[in-house]
Amino acid sequence: MTDLLRPHAHVHFGVFFQGVNHSTIWSDPASGSQTDFESFRQIIQTAERGLFDAFFLGEGLRLREQNGVLHDLDVVGRPDAITQLAALAAVTTHIGLVATQNVTYNDPADLARRLASLDLLSGGRGAWNIVTTDNAWTGENFRRGGWLDHSLRYVRAGEFVRAAQAIWDGSPDGQVRFSGETLDITVTPTVPRSPQGHPVLFQAGDSADGRDFAASHAEVIFSAHGTDYDDAYAFAEDVRRRTVAAGRPQDDVKILPGTQFVLADTDDDAWEKARWVKEQQVTPATALSLLGQVWGEDLSGYDPDGPVPSHDPVIEIIGETRGTRRHGKDPREIAQEWRARSEAENLSIRQLVIAQERQRGFVGSGATVAEELIRWVRTGATDGFNITPWIIPSGLDDVVDLLVPELQERGAYRTEYTGSTLREHLGLRDPLTRRTPSPVPVTA
Repeated sequence: MTDLLRPHAHVHFGVFFQGVNHSTIWSDPASGSQTDFESFRQIIQTAERGLFDAFFLGEGLRLREQNGVLHDLDVVGRPDAITQLAALAAVTTHIGLVATQNVTYNDPADLARRLASLDLLSGGRGAWNIVTTDNAWTGENFRRGGWLDHSLRYVRAGEFVRAAQAIWDGSPDGQVRFSGETLDITVTPTVPRSPQGHPVLFQAGDSADGRDFAASHAEVIFSAHGTDYDDAYAFAEDVRRRTVAAGRPQDDVKILPGTQFVLADTDDDAWEKARWVKEQQVTPATALSLLGQVWGEDLSGYDPDGPVPSHDPVIEIIGETRGTRRHGKDPREIAQEWRARSEAENLSIRQLVIAQERQRGFVGSGATVAEELIRWVRTGATDGFNITPWIIPSGLDDVVDLLVPELQERGAYRTEYTGSTLREHLGLRDPLTRRTPSPVPVTA
């Protein structure tokens, strides 16, 4: 790949409002609600005050559970992302609005219309985080079971995206026709284009197929590579290689890894705060839930301040209904390693889970963290960061008040919005289907 030293590059920020999860401290008295509009309003307006590029909402089509029992840290679920963002468009003026929407359990004509509507009504701030699902667990909510074969999930996603782009582009006779392996539609578009042409396309797949899909279709890719620089750089280089192989300029896909910031006036204060945050993120109930995910059973009857179970997991009963399980390692090996550490260090269940949790993201004063972020962005490890606040809705206050000014002082962050669309904020080219032939050379 070519040298990507970018001495004048700016850091881009998005914020990821996840819903219930153990990285957000929901048990704190200062915590808001993941269903109360006021929580969303406060955090998006803080992000806009901090000149963020985008506000990103996750989506869940079924409540999490384990072995048929609802995961009680998530029983209230999350409101529909497009509905939330439409409301938030009315209380903001510049920040991008990113809706996670599933291609498996949506119809392309309907979803393309709803996304185009969000984009149009917000003045060109809409975006779509493209996700696909093939498991029967989610499918049961749609009376479809596991109808989509695993090998077809990205075939379906690619066809769905191309169909949506065709609908957004329209056609001379007013009808859009698209036929593929998983889709066969004829649609008359009903929504005009917004000032940015198309909603911006985001994607978060980390498998080889997911990265290839992003390289072919996405304009922004999220990743879990937001803590270790070498890991992030290797991911970025791989994405750039795949993007060039897809016939696009190597910088055509912006890279925004998810991460966490713990900030304070001094580095020492920040690290003390980070230790507190880590402890609060793992409540007694969370510790038992995470341990139960390894053991594949309900451990809620155990004492979180007591010892780790002495028996081994039964591999056959470990499912994936809580989301991604720990791939690549025998659960019995994990259990034996955890038990050995617990005994060697005299750790309770909760203490062990806290000890096993790695430190996420960046810790330090605003000045320290600013210097590190600039290094990441200007050497090509990333284009910016999608921030997961550790508390809602006040979790961006330190970022906006302590970190953003330090970045601005170093000439590495905007001091005002200079455009009105998300595509302009991110410095993206025109939508792929609306470009003139090869105006930008593809570098190898």
